[in-house]
Amino acid sequence: MAVTVSPRHVWIDDPHAVIRRGMAVTLAAAGFTVVGESDGLKPVPDLERAGLLVFDADGPGLATVLRLVAGTEIGLVATVREPRDAHLHEIARAGVGAILFHEELTPELLVMVARAVSQGRTTLPPGVLPRLLEHASRSSATAPGALTERERDVLRLLAEGHDTRRIALDLRYSERTVKNVVHDVLTKLNCKTRAQAVGMATRAGVI
Repeated sequence: MAVTVSPRHVWIDDPHAVIRRGMAVTLAAAGFTVVGESDGLKPVPDLERAGLLVFDADGPGLATVLRLVAGTEIGLVATVREPRDAHLHEIARAGVGAILFHEELTPELLVMVARAVSQGRTTLPPGVLPRLLEHASRSSATAPGALTERERDVLRLLAEGHDTRRIALDLRYSERTVKNVVHDVLTKLNCKTRAQAVGMATRAGVI
């Protein structure tokens, strides 16, 4: 019988043992179950037990993480010590659910972001979205499919971390309409999750 992994089962990867322990204690106190820890993805995270991976995006490479999670629905939270625009853009376009800057990291922020990603939402640090959009507009002007203005508006709010209810309130739509728009966006972009759609749209410069 297949075992369903809870999105609140988390694996933590960071090169600093003290930081890993701090994250583990903080998340455990907030109701998450920490199933393992690693340094530079060593040992390799056991993603059959984890529904959420908090990883050091400045470590062994984003490509390695993406290979590990390929074919899974695991939520990803990337921690960043050197927030260069190109690096942030690469992380966002990969469909990572959240980005955390180490210099701004607090226990409260870690818990808030982990909860958001475990619920399928995307969250970015304040000020990052404009930087991503500027970088994307410089690197690519090709849209993946013909997204409508309404679809782009919903994507922008998803990128800011808003849930269905908040988007409905902001855009004065019904929640059903927002869900239908999100479904259409996922279909057009051939994405499985909202985070992947935000990443792809950011990469193409359409939001």
